Amino acid sequence: MAGNPSDTPHDRRAMFRLGLKRLVAPLAEFIEQRLPAVETAGTATAREVLRPPGALPEPEFLARCYRCGNCVEVCPAKAIHPVNRQNIERAGTPYIDPDLAACTLCDQLACMKACPSGALQVIGDKRQIKMGTAAVDRRLCLRRSSSLCTICLDTCPIGREAIDISDGGELQVNPMACVGCGTCQYNCPVRPRAIRVVPR
Repeated sequence: MAGNPSDTPHDRRAMFRLGLKRLVAPLAEFIEQRLPAVETAGTATAREVLRPPGALPEPEFLARCYRCGNCVEVCPAKAIHPVNRQNIERAGTPYIDPDLAACTLCDQLACMKACPSGALQVIGDKRQIKMGTAAVDRRLCLRRSSSLCTICLDTCPIGREAIDISDGGELQVNPMACVGCGTCQYNCPVRPRAIRVVPR
């Protein structure tokens, strides 16, 4: 018995590709949404680490940073560290790990003023600093179990303008106001932390 004229190997391959595309598309969309934003100045380079306040977009930052360590030395919170030598391209450049210490948005804006190359630009208004944005994992947050924890709100240097509690009792971050200092991440009492800063 003759088969369907349209049931050729070519048609079957086309149908398979269409089915695979429909299967993979949601996964690709999910991954794209989870990835941090990619800088677009010069050659696009993802900001893999949290840079000190005032940092230029990553490609320009890497090109201009002297790796001198001035910002590391003057940071009153001891929050800035040099990238280790295993990462050849970024070795010696400054970064902040909020699990160890957070940027306190110090009054003297010490790191920016100590930078001799301009890799860290001086920003007069602390609310204009944009190191990254905090993201909440509600599966880990203590508030999910009816806890009244407000540590991240209480310690945020920007205050409820940046992070607040929704009408439903959940944490909500205002990405326009959050400066990405990492104070919320540093003070979060759960492990792994329920709130983390995604570098800009």
